[in-house]
Amino acid sequence: MRLVFTGNFVFKRLLHANVGANNAKQQPRNLKGRSKSSQEWLTRQLADPYVEKARMMNYRCRSAFKLLEIDDKYGILRPGDTVLDCGAAPGSWTQVAVERTNANGKQEKAPLGAVFSIDLLHFHAVPGATIFGGMDFTTSKAQQRLRESLNERRVNCVLSDMAPNATGVRMLDQESITNLCYEVLRFALAMSAPQAHLVVKVWDNGDVPKLERDMLRFYEKVKRVKPRASRGDSAEHFLVARGFKGPVDSST
Repeated sequence: MRLVFTGNFVFKRLLHANVGANNAKQQPRNLKGRSKSSQEWLTRQLADPYVEKARMMNYRCRSAFKLLEIDDKYGILRPGDTVLDCGAAPGSWTQVAVERTNANGKQEKAPLGAVFSIDLLHFHAVPGATIFGGMDFTTSKAQQRLRESLNERRVNCVLSDMAPNATGVRMLDQESITNLCYEVLRFALAMSAPQAHLVVKVWDNGDVPKLERDMLRFYEKVKRVKPRASRGDSAEHFLVARGFKGPVDSST
């Protein structure tokens, strides 16, 4: 039987429900021959309530709840909006964006939105979204393809859950994710509609305050957010910029 959930009420009930007998802590089996890190990952997955909730609500991964929480708090996604999702694989943020903007047309009386999603990896189609798999957002070719697909349409919200492959060298990894954020910011400045929003993932480091200040030049408000669905031991945060002040001259 497929469970169908509608509205924030059911979502919040699920999110904050006490763990019952069916959700009792499970122990992984058949760990023989697996590395210690694999064993720890499996144990954490089985103990993570968001993993089960993602399965129940038909989201592709637990990260959907990060965007749901951000949108519930800040209202960045509305029916009729045009959204760009960068670093979209496996597609859970795209699923949320499609639902919240009515890009799938399921809200009969609401305006129809549009969602464009891009990732370096190939991933399965999401009904209601235009997918660009196997494309590197940071290349001029990929960005030109997005511009052509937008067809002069201005974007109401740019999302980025992009992160580089970690090298283990802290300074190098911090620099890499900051560079990704600036790449997304530049594209957002060129393609966003007035009062648009921007969400980028950062790893907590000394570069973040400067990035926040730079974003505040172009957006009315910028908040640093760590959703409950982000793992407690993760350095992951999101910068939520709201109220784009308007088109930016290319020489800025």
